Amino acid sequence: MAQRHGAHEQGGSRRARHDEGAARRGEDPADDFGDWFDSWELDRPDGPDAATGEKGGTDRAGRTPRRRREERPEEGRLVAFAREYGWRAYAVPVLAVITVFVLINMFQNPDDEAIARVGETGMQAAPPSAGQVGRTDPTLEPAKIAEGEFDPHDLPPGGPYTTAGQGTFYEVGVPGASAGQGTETVVRYSVEVEHGIDASGYGGDQSFAKMVDATLADPRGWINDPRFRFEHVTDADSPTVKIRLTSLDTTAELCGAALGTETSCRTTITGDDTVIINESRWVRGAVPFQGDIGSYRQYVINHEVGHALGFADHVPCPEPNALAPIMMQQTLSLNNAQLREMSPEGPYPDNQDTCRANPWPYPRPAVL
Repeated sequence: MAQRHGAHEQGGSRRARHDEGAARRGEDPADDFGDWFDSWELDRPDGPDAATGEKGGTDRAGRTPRRRREERPEEGRLVAFAREYGWRAYAVPVLAVITVFVLINMFQNPDDEAIARVGETGMQAAPPSAGQVGRTDPTLEPAKIAEGEFDPHDLPPGGPYTTAGQGTFYEVGVPGASAGQGTETVVRYSVEVEHGIDASGYGGDQSFAKMVDATLADPRGWINDPRFRFEHVTDADSPTVKIRLTSLDTTAELCGAALGTETSCRTTITGDDTVIINESRWVRGAVPFQGDIGSYRQYVINHEVGHALGFADHVPCPEPNALAPIMMQQTLSLNNAQLREMSPEGPYPDNQDTCRANPWPYPRPAVL
């Protein structure tokens, strides 16, 4: 205990002498405490260094320093600056560069609006600059162009179509598509396009085959009836029905022109059971469909294939605003009286019942 007490007294006297010397030099004793503490060889006796064998010197108080500040390797100015100021040595240059960029942007874009401030009522835009006062952007409105009224016999306006083709056909599409159960009838169909038809305006001739496949495989179509099944085959596989896209003149030749308008049809005049799709209607659609070309294409496929399935008779509109039956002649009109006027011998009653356009045999199937 006595030895420990004496050691504490000796350490205290040394610290006191150190603080007194630091005070005479005008230094803060607390700042120099770390260096003073590091200078002591607490684990080694006075005399030669245990590790190197060198004799260590002593300071004025008789202490043996481990390493004096002045003995540290000499540092460069940048390193000394960084050691002296810490993180501020890095932050100051970065802030200076950012400030320069902000000033450059302000001078280059003097007319930009100020950033909106958040006020009591929410975000409020800054007032316009002097160059923007009195300037208003024009308000665009749709052009007022008179719309024509089209007779049901007329083709709607639209893209170009082929008037005369070559009268010969080539296969399109990828055989293999199949859909439906076919408990009574399996329709094996091929898809063809007439030579001379330019189909580039509506996705190419392959798009015609894809639309046929997709329409016949849709659950709202004829396959909702389990009696029917459709299989896309090649012409070499003896199809039972050929579905052809034909030019205006070829359609009139194969379907006839008794109605005095562009129609499609199902015919056997070619020797095969053939569905003729009029390309002019494929491009333009029909007035009752009010510009819905996609729905009209689905309708004309389902309607003409319906004839090939055995649905020979046309069907009138059952009641006002109902969906039109698929076997109604929707290309011509959705009104019973108008259709009766065109075909007095047809099934249409003399009333003003008007249906809505509908491309599907079963537009609301119970099971999809």
